[in-house]
Amino acid sequence: MSIWNHIFLSGEFRDRETLLSGLTLEQVTLRPPGASHSIFEELWHAATIQRCIVEQDKDLEAELRGGTRYPTTEPEAEQQWHDLVTNFLSGAQAVVELTQDSARLAEELEPELTMAEELSCLAVHNAYHLGKIVALRQSIGAWPPKTSTEQP
Repeated sequence: MSIWNHIFLSGEFRDRETLLSGLTLEQVTLRPPGASHSIFEELWHAATIQRCIVEQDKDLEAELRGGTRYPTTEPEAEQQWHDLVTNFLSGAQAVVELTQDSARLAEELEPELTMAEELSCLAVHNAYHLGKIVALRQSIGAWPPKTSTEQP
């Protein structure tokens, strides 16, 4: 297993798929007292930043800098949550695949900022928001996620 896979998908804490599993629409849209964002909003933000970096999407980057750092509407169907989880996990897998290209990692995105450095920053960013998601899950009584071997 590569360090990048470890950082983005499976290591240091619960694997990302499990961490994001077993939640209902009601749970992901709930904003407990004192919380600045819901689980859905936290993951939307992390997934959007991740997409911006992986795809090097300058239009999306400009939109984010313009103030759209969190979603402006709540999801109306649970499938929207599942789609967001899929997009986040696919984006994390895309990061791992991107890291297999040493020339791409060495690419300078800005003066004194390589793709490898940008991905390191993204790993910290993702860990921060995933930690917030765990804390939100704990505060609403949805932690730990049930594993496939546990009874409901």
